[in-house]
Amino acid sequence: MEAVNPDVLVVEDDPDLNEMLGAYVRLAGFRYRPALDGTSALRELGSHRPSLVLLDLMLPDIDGFEVCRRLRADDSTRDVPVVILSALNEADARRRASELDVKEFLTKPFDPDALMATLRHHGL
Repeated sequence: MEAVNPDVLVVEDDPDLNEMLGAYVRLAGFRYRPALDGTSALRELGSHRPSLVLLDLMLPDIDGFEVCRRLRADDSTRDVPVVILSALNEADARRRASELDVKEFLTKPFDPDALMATLRHHGL
């Protein structure tokens, strides 16, 4: 089902990178919703269902795996596509992400073209 106002929740603790990702989100035709930590992300998810979540794993409070686990445990958000964007690129991290039904796992530094293609593919 296509969202009326598609938006992307960007969960990234680096404010400058979060804003840069927001620029790509807007360029891809989505509304940008920022969250700088896991607690803020969960609060946003509790009040508004995004079209897609772009999620860092290494957050200052609740890590991205736990954010994703809670998102999947909630009936209202369990089917929201999640794309990981993280500097963490170990096999165990990829396995854990796969177990949480993450759609894609992109690594930092990221290729802007790959990010744009991912946003367009999974966001609608």
